[in-house]
Amino acid sequence: MPGPPSYITDERALIARLHRVEGQVQALQRQVRRQAPCTDILIQLSAATKALDSVALVLLDHHLRHCVAPTPDPIERNDRLDEASRAIRLLVHSQA
Repeated sequence: MPGPPSYITDERALIARLHRVEGQVQALQRQVRRQAPCTDILIQLSAATKALDSVALVLLDHHLRHCVAPTPDPIERNDRLDEASRAIRLLVHSQA
């Protein structure tokens, strides 16, 4: 029995994005330690948040294209769409 489909079509690109986020978080830590101006910290925080959002959107797009759409069974497709809707709600609510 085959395992679940890969949730990442280009793992290296996604890992590269996450490494950039990691660098941004490390920069935030340095800024806080040296008591950088609040506006500088907020700008860096916004950049890190946007980078994480872009990772979330890549994963969501893959989920919709490869996990939700492929099934011909209408009941299973509806279940998958419900799951995708929950994921979208979580993503949107985490932004509020």
